[in-house]
Amino acid sequence: MMLLVPVVVAGALAMPVSADAQTGSADAPLVFGVFPNMTAKQIIETYQPLADAMAKRLRRQVVIHSARDFKTFVERSRQGNYDILLTAPHLAWLARQDAGYRPLLKYAQPTRGLLVVKNTSPYRAPDDLRGHNIATPDAMAVASLALQADMAAHGLRRNVDYQTAEFGTHLNAVMQLINGRAAAAMLGLHPYLLLPPELRQQLRVLIQTAPLSSLMYLTHPRLRDQEASVIRRALLDFAATPEGKAFMQHGGYGGFAAVDGTELRAFRPYALQAEEMMRATQ
Repeated sequence: MMLLVPVVVAGALAMPVSADAQTGSADAPLVFGVFPNMTAKQIIETYQPLADAMAKRLRRQVVIHSARDFKTFVERSRQGNYDILLTAPHLAWLARQDAGYRPLLKYAQPTRGLLVVKNTSPYRAPDDLRGHNIATPDAMAVASLALQADMAAHGLRRNVDYQTAEFGTHLNAVMQLINGRAAAAMLGLHPYLLLPPELRQQLRVLIQTAPLSSLMYLTHPRLRDQEASVIRRALLDFAATPEGKAFMQHGGYGGFAAVDGTELRAFRPYALQAEEMMRATQ
């Protein structure tokens, strides 16, 4: 998946990003890289208002980019393709280590990994899924990694006691369950809250992990401190608007909060696990 969503600012249509975006030219659009944990349609619907708000405050065009999968997104982050980055905490650790991205803010409400089954299914405990197939988003999703650790604590080992299959996004994983192609699905709390109510009503939560830090916003070091400060202010101001409040409520994000280095370091084990997965698929 590759998204390029133009944002109209003062009547000017944002053009595709040129090489100038890598050098910080004031004439180039800022590239807002959004973690591909949702479908392209969901990303556009969810983040277009926020991109509009940043563009208005910055008086500079903003375009939304994503990628077809987590691995591609991580590689593009490593290459510095994104000026503003929204990503999972373990991948934020990688972005800081590999490309010097600087944390700005995170969503205040922690997320969780959820293992869900259909509400009409006979499965009542994790052990009931022994020998069954579980649909997941990308294998590097922190929700999937955390849930696999929880299932291991219940004596269930991936690819031994149960099988997993990746379907790219949380919604796609849920649809495999809804359509009877999997016994259960793994997804994150925030994507769960963004599901249409008619889908959520068909699900029952079997496992939920301990709270996990939510998605984080970072800026590339080529942006000056003043630019990063303006972006941070634009995000906070957006959260205070009626549209921003609706955005936060719909996703269960709980507003914005500060990010510290200690918090990122806690995700180092998941980050290293994700790196190992990427090396295995090269």
